[in-house]
Amino acid sequence: MKNHLTKLCQIVVIVLMPLLPLKVRAQEIGLQMGSMRKMFSQGMPATLARIKELGITELEGGFGRGVDHETFKKLLQENGLKIVATGGSFERISNKDSIQKVIANAKELGAQFIVCYWIPHAGDDFTFADMKKAVEVFNTAGKTLKENGLALTYHPHGYEFREYEGGGKSTLFEYMMDNTNPEYINFQMDVFWIKNPGQDPVALLKKYPTRWKMLHLKDRRFGAVNNLNGRQDVETNVVLGTGDVGIAEVMKTAKKIGIKHYFIEDESSRALEQVPLSIAYLKSLK
Repeated sequence: MKNHLTKLCQIVVIVLMPLLPLKVRAQEIGLQMGSMRKMFSQGMPATLARIKELGITELEGGFGRGVDHETFKKLLQENGLKIVATGGSFERISNKDSIQKVIANAKELGAQFIVCYWIPHAGDDFTFADMKKAVEVFNTAGKTLKENGLALTYHPHGYEFREYEGGGKSTLFEYMMDNTNPEYINFQMDVFWIKNPGQDPVALLKKYPTRWKMLHLKDRRFGAVNNLNGRQDVETNVVLGTGDVGIAEVMKTAKKIGIKHYFIEDESSRALEQVPLSIAYLKSLK
């Protein structure tokens, strides 16, 4: 029954799309470039042209495949696109030499934010020691990045919400929030990966209103089973507004606390078909 409702919602979005306004403010809509991965084989010129057609102006990602840096930057300019955020792995920001390469890469792209997407750990065994090390790395790396005009953010995936021995009923996530310096490290909320461990994205936006700097907008199919391992079937990614994350309330709250950057991310095999519908859904929100 829920699958039928999801399909019905998608049909409604398709029908209403021509009636929606053609433009939406830039801070309301952006794209994580990996969502277009099935187009990469067609080349960066075609991929970026399609992104422009979708009305996107802000991107999260790195240099494009198959073209040199100067050509990629020229393509971005021709299509009215700006890289706002780019990745920096935990290993690279942990090292004083490789972090300089992260800085140089971000500056060449014109990015404002460096995003760390994963804290290394053994299998599913994410421990207090792992988090304690991460806090130290984030505070140190964030200071270096700030001194170079960049802002570090971490993108939780759900394993951070485990309780830990000695923390009472506290979670490792709360330990991280309490022990990282907001001058040097803040956060990117992927609302799917906050919902997946059983958390409430809206409640966490309200609890830490100054720490969230960007959102990944991604919805989850009804019936998906929560877990604390930071994993989920990519095919549970559905069109925004048709899943169980509560995107409308997320957007309302995020705008209220002043978040400016929102990136649609779709990891499913249907991303090219779903992204336009997700954009139409966002445009329908008041």
